[in-house]
Amino acid sequence: MFTHIKELQYNAKPTSPDPVYAKKLQEILGGQFGEITVMMQYLFQGWNCRAEQKYKDMLLDIGTEEIAHVEMIATMIAQLLDGAPAKEQEEAAAKNPAVEAVLGGMNPQHIIVSGLGATPTDSVGYPWNSRYTIASGNLLADFRANLNAESQGRLQVVRLYESTTDPGVRDMLSFLIARDTMHQNQWMAAIEELEANQKAIVPSTFPQNLEKQEVSYSFMNFSEGEESSDGRWAKGKSMDGQASFEYVSKPEAMGQNPQLQPSPAYIHGTVPPDMIPPETDQANFQSPSNNT
Repeated sequence: MFTHIKELQYNAKPTSPDPVYAKKLQEILGGQFGEITVMMQYLFQGWNCRAEQKYKDMLLDIGTEEIAHVEMIATMIAQLLDGAPAKEQEEAAAKNPAVEAVLGGMNPQHIIVSGLGATPTDSVGYPWNSRYTIASGNLLADFRANLNAESQGRLQVVRLYESTTDPGVRDMLSFLIARDTMHQNQWMAAIEELEANQKAIVPSTFPQNLEKQEVSYSFMNFSEGEESSDGRWAKGKSMDGQASFEYVSKPEAMGQNPQLQPSPAYIHGTVPPDMIPPETDQANFQSPSNNT
């Protein structure tokens, strides 16, 4: 069960309206790595959690916090749209302010669809998609995905911080950036804890002797140049501690040269000339669906 209080988790009040910036802010609301995505991702991971109770509780803690972040950003967008599409009174008297605002970069859906409010879309109007979310039931795999989401999300918020000078907007963004710092640390701590109790490779329950172990730790050079041979991934102990990395400078093909059989006549694909039936045979041709 969820309850709602009227106060926001943190202030979300711009110093002045800015309809164009409101469009940009939509990205961290309804974009692939926006707050709606992490909110839904963490909540579903928590609701589906079959592991220790502490992981379920932690996921629901952070998922619920992300609901608060969705509310903060939606509130900020609505206030950035205050007074839109009108700008200065002198300009409004001389031209159509709605057209001016749209041509100036404002999202027209903020006028037409939402009535000067936020929408569950990204900065170019693409609707939020549940396919952005990951909830696999394997916590190590999920927590790594969460770390990536928080990394990309923090990067986008920082870029948005750099693209405004509004003190009120920057104040809210600085709070979100700080929370993303905590959340990245949180997922790294949870990943470290899980890796200490199981193998680092997901899934840890699959018997490794069933994989082709001769290539399990080989880094293969499939591009021009050998600069990649100097990386940590190409030498030394493997990250799971089970073997050592091997650098393969010129990997050889290990598979067969595939030769596919011609398709049956009723498929009407491209076949060798010697397989094209004479006219008399074509007249009597029957596909499987016509056979009785």
